[in-house]
Amino acid sequence: MERTPPERHRVLESYQDGVRAIRGLAARVRDWTVPTPCAEWLAIDLAGHLRCVAENYLEYLQDAPDSRLAKLFAREAASAVLIRQQARQNAAELAVLPPEPGAERILAFTVSAGAYADLMPDMWDRTHLIYRGTKYTVGDHAGAACVEWHLHAWDLARAIGADYRPDDPELLVSAWHWGVPHLPLAPGDAWEAVLRSSGRSPSWPRDTGRAGSRRPVRAGRGRGL
Repeated sequence: MERTPPERHRVLESYQDGVRAIRGLAARVRDWTVPTPCAEWLAIDLAGHLRCVAENYLEYLQDAPDSRLAKLFAREAASAVLIRQQARQNAAELAVLPPEPGAERILAFTVSAGAYADLMPDMWDRTHLIYRGTKYTVGDHAGAACVEWHLHAWDLARAIGADYRPDDPELLVSAWHWGVPHLPLAPGDAWEAVLRSSGRSPSWPRDTGRAGSRRPVRAGRGRGL
């Protein structure tokens, strides 16, 4: 059964919610050396990853449909190969970032994410990449960006002893199917399915022996993620 792509207005709202949530949670970080749910990454590393990913997404958008991401997916490699290649790219880019404060990395993320948001509506139906014979548009990849931002908002929240749940987790499930086509989505509650499918444990840090207080945080339109 063919899945229906998520509605544009919901994707755009979720994208902006994710960016605001990251900014808001980052402003609450007092110690950028705290661990995060991302294995081996401290909060400062996560901030650097966010900067790199936002810059990459902007590059992919500007170069669509001939971006280096599109060329990678055009090879139709197995999912495990794509995951390894993207992980190596993430590690290499993070390794060469200048030793800047976390707040500066988040500012750079915000600038690139904002430029992406400005460009994508007019390019919505342009081909972004083709994977195993299926065309995925700029709008589809915007859904992948939504997933990325909300997942990392959760990471930041957990790192500071809080919790986070997006306002529209069902949108992220639909966005996953169209924006992350090489990875299967786990069953269950929408948000927990996204967390588990990305390799995260919803109970972190309790499952690592670093349990702490939990202060709920929710993404609200008009507030900071």
